[in-house]
Amino acid sequence: MQITQINHIRLMRYAGLFTYLSVGMPLLRYDGLVAEFTEYQRPLWHLWAWIISYAVFGLVFWLLLLKLGSRRFVPLKIVLLAVLVGLAIAIGWYSQSGLSAYLLVILAMLLPWLMPLKVALICMVVQNYIQVPVIASYPGFTLGLAIMQSSLYLGITALVFFISLIAKQQGEARDEQRRLNSELRATRALLAESSRISERLRIARELHDLVGHHLTALSLNLEVASHLVQQPAQEHVRKAQSVAKLLLTDVREVVSQMRDNDSIDLTQALNTLIEGVPNLDIRLELPQRFAVEDPHRAHVLLRCAQEIITNTVRHSGARTLWLRFEQIGNEVVVHARDDGRGSENLNPGNGLAGMRERLAQFGGRLHITTARDRGFALDAWLPLETTA
Repeated sequence: MQITQINHIRLMRYAGLFTYLSVGMPLLRYDGLVAEFTEYQRPLWHLWAWIISYAVFGLVFWLLLLKLGSRRFVPLKIVLLAVLVGLAIAIGWYSQSGLSAYLLVILAMLLPWLMPLKVALICMVVQNYIQVPVIASYPGFTLGLAIMQSSLYLGITALVFFISLIAKQQGEARDEQRRLNSELRATRALLAESSRISERLRIARELHDLVGHHLTALSLNLEVASHLVQQPAQEHVRKAQSVAKLLLTDVREVVSQMRDNDSIDLTQALNTLIEGVPNLDIRLELPQRFAVEDPHRAHVLLRCAQEIITNTVRHSGARTLWLRFEQIGNEVVVHARDDGRGSENLNPGNGLAGMRERLAQFGGRLHITTARDRGFALDAWLPLETTA
């Protein structure tokens, strides 16, 4: 498998776990550690506290890594991160070594994913210098040496921190690019459908105005000719007149069929829209044939779907979005629901305000339901014809 084929979050997860396992290598020589603790008259329960702290650290660290790219349960993740910092310091204390510094380095990898950049930078510096008292307690170390040692570790920690930050930003940029590409392809599909309908209408008008006009004139001339000529030419003229009338009827029928099938099919555009959305399972439900006659209303429906998906990806932290379109009477109804974190006090932004304005232009309306830890639900109604 090529490196480029592995998800960047998965790569960071493997790298973090590898470093964690490397930090545990000294524990493999358990008998030697027992002898050292006995020789230096250190209590053996310190060794066991080291082992237990290391095991608990690995468990909590694994739990955090599993949800590294998710925006859900951020407060809980920060609490677990604080627990990991405490465990790392405890490992350094009980082992009387610099192992805590290595563990704090891999914790710095998590900071950009859990909090804003400025807060993450402060936490990186603080957690690095928390170990100063522990290092100062090592044999032969003074407070000044401990500060110098922590500053040395800070340089390595900063390198890992910014590499993780760059990976996060590049991953988000790539996901945003995929989402925007899906929106572009969906818009292109809608434009292609609109162009197809426009071309059908143009051809229908040309058939009606030009061919229909000439066939009508031909029928009238043949009618006159039928009264001026004698047999047997009169019989042929009347046959030609019948053919002209039949052809005129066929043209009118074709024009009517072309005008009857001039609605815009939104199925392809909506399916294209949901294809490239990362980290979100979108379950789309559409009528068997989802078509709208008015291009402007079709555009409004596509923009509403785009805004719903964008808000879900950026703000909800949801794993699944249920998006359903249905036609009830003379209205198209959009039902959207996600399993995200929701909001206690919703403050609609420009996206939702723009959606409400687009719907209001055609007499539509928007209803939003949300609560903390209960997801986000949206219902939109768009009349298919202008109401009086």
